[in-house]
Amino acid sequence: MIDNIQNGGDEARAIRARPAVAAWLLVVATMVVAMVMLGGATRLTHSGLSMVEWKPLMGTLPPMGEAAWQETFQKYQQFPEYQKINQGMTLTEFKGIFYYEYSHRVLGRGIGLVFALPFLWFLLTGRIERCRRKALVGLFLLGGLQGLIGWWMVKSGLVDRPDVSHYRLTVHLGVAFLILGALIWVALDLFSKSEPVAAPGAVRGLRVWSWLAVSLVLLQALSGGLVAGLDAGFVYNSFPMMNEYWLPPELGTLSPWWLNLFENVVTVQFGHRIGAYLCTLLLLGLWFKARSLALGRQARLALNLMLMVLAVQLALGVSTLLLVIPVSLAVLHQGGALLLFAATVQFAFRLHRT
Repeated sequence: MIDNIQNGGDEARAIRARPAVAAWLLVVATMVVAMVMLGGATRLTHSGLSMVEWKPLMGTLPPMGEAAWQETFQKYQQFPEYQKINQGMTLTEFKGIFYYEYSHRVLGRGIGLVFALPFLWFLLTGRIERCRRKALVGLFLLGGLQGLIGWWMVKSGLVDRPDVSHYRLTVHLGVAFLILGALIWVALDLFSKSEPVAAPGAVRGLRVWSWLAVSLVLLQALSGGLVAGLDAGFVYNSFPMMNEYWLPPELGTLSPWWLNLFENVVTVQFGHRIGAYLCTLLLLGLWFKARSLALGRQARLALNLMLMVLAVQLALGVSTLLLVIPVSLAVLHQGGALLLFAATVQFAFRLHRT
């Protein structure tokens, strides 16, 4: 009986702590968004290969003093990016790109600490329900794996060509989206309540479409990773046509044919455009279908937010393309993709709770 009372007290404490745990997860989610956007800026400024060593524990501080900077710069000079692109770069110019990548790595370590330390405190003080512990441990492990994937990606640009593998870049981006989606889902589950609806059968059918929307937005983000990794955004900078073409002549120049989907810069940009159209049609269709149903207040807010973020993201995408990929707009476009994904996850969650 004493054990039962103790367990009941622990569960009551964990239930009372739900808002605090949810707020912590949303802080981590916000940091993940900042991390991905900073990674986009690092990529666009060609700064990602400036740190040629991976020191997850000892690499927290930047070079201290002139001698340390010279040593770090000399190490960079031994790799393809300096030899093939930045030959003759000064130490001052090197510091400019170094700090982008350095900030990206430090923020990654910061996310690890902001996740791990509160998690241990919540866990040891009985403020996390037993049913959620495995999910949170899984998120921590996925975050650690993401760090390894990041270095695996960087290593691909330190061999013979001054660019990271666009495949590894896309995997790195995709895992970041999965982490963000999981953080949002668990956080919402901690403080959201089920909402009754007038036609639960119709809502159940809508859930399938909401998950299709989540999947399609994620695929579009992965397509964006290929575009970024191949610098495919620079090949055609007109809209809605690609210069004078609806179907550019370079679409199928590689053999075998399927290689065009992943390595032909024109086909990759074309596919990203088609993906944007498909996302727009699906989310608009979902909005029109859902707005006629008697959804709860939270689900309807999530539905409208999803459409609003879509409109902003489309405007950012077209502007980024027409202005030939300015860094600021491209980073905002990447942030828009994260927010659109988060909005679709939230809508799917709201339907899940009805």
